[in-house]
Amino acid sequence: MTLYLLVFLVCLLLFVSVMAALLLSGTPRYRTEPQHLIELFDKALKSHVGESEWNAIIDYPIRHDDYLDGIRRRARRLMEEHGRYWRLAQGRPLLDEAGQEELRALREHLVRHTELRDHRRQER
Repeated sequence: MTLYLLVFLVCLLLFVSVMAALLLSGTPRYRTEPQHLIELFDKALKSHVGESEWNAIIDYPIRHDDYLDGIRRRARRLMEEHGRYWRLAQGRPLLDEAGQEELRALREHLVRHTELRDHRRQER
């Protein structure tokens, strides 16, 4: 009987500790910031971005900032209209010429918006 109680208590202690660890750890979250999008756009313009990296950032919704989500959706639309993943395998840019021009404009717009937002935060 003593052995049974000892095994039961050890199992109970193990179960409770695992449950506590799971409840206290929380869910990991990825938060896309403007700098992440700017770096991704730079890599795409230099043809150094992979399909998985592009999809990981562009296909992940940005719920904390509607403006950034709009930029992400526009970049996704650019890929749908002007991009082909097979172009990377051939050593060519991800987007065609028109797509690259639009991506440059989108990048510059995001940089200016981010600078303006940072400037406003510093004034407060």
